[in-house]
Amino acid sequence: MEAAIPLTRTCDAMLIPSGVKVKIAQMTPVEITHKLGGNFTVKGPFGLARIEGSDADALGQEIPAVEELPSQKFELPEKSELWDAAKSVYDPEIPVNIVDLGLVYRIELVKNSENKNVVEADLTLTAPGCSMGPMIAEDLRQKLVAFPAIDEAIVNIVWDPPWNRDMITEEGKMELGLM
Repeated sequence: MEAAIPLTRTCDAMLIPSGVKVKIAQMTPVEITHKLGGNFTVKGPFGLARIEGSDADALGQEIPAVEELPSQKFELPEKSELWDAAKSVYDPEIPVNIVDLGLVYRIELVKNSENKNVVEADLTLTAPGCSMGPMIAEDLRQKLVAFPAIDEAIVNIVWDPPWNRDMITEEGKMELGLM
C-alpha cells in the first residue's frame, strides 16, 4: 500500500462494497490499495472506493496501461483470447482477476439471429448481496466487446452453481496467500 496522498481535484468514485456513486473532494487523503484492470481501489475516510483509470491524474498517477488484447485483427478471436481478456477484469475488493477467482463460468462466441458475432458470458459473484456485481459485469462486457470482430457482448450474473473458495485457481490461491 502507498502512503496517503491528497486528491488533486474532485473526482467520481464508487464506494465498495455498496456500489454507491460519490464524488470525493479535492484534497481528501487517500491510499491506493491496488491498481488493477486499469482502475484504482483507494482507502480513505469514507472507507474503500474505486476510482476509474481515466481519473488517474487526480491521484497524481499516469492512466494505467491496460493489457493489450491479444488480437486486434478483424478476425474472430480464439476462445483463449476471450478468456485472456476476462483475466484483465478485477473485483475491486480482491486483487485477483475474476477468472482466477473462479467467478467466470462460461464464455462463448455465438451468432445471433441477425448473423452478428456475440460473446455470451456467465459470471457469478462471491456473495449474492455483492453490490459490485453490475460494475464487474460491465467491466467484463467492455473487455469482450473491445475485439473488433465482436458486435455485442452479453454478461449474465448467475448463481448456479454457488461460488465457493474451491473454485479459485491455483494461481489465484497463491496470489491470495491461501497456499
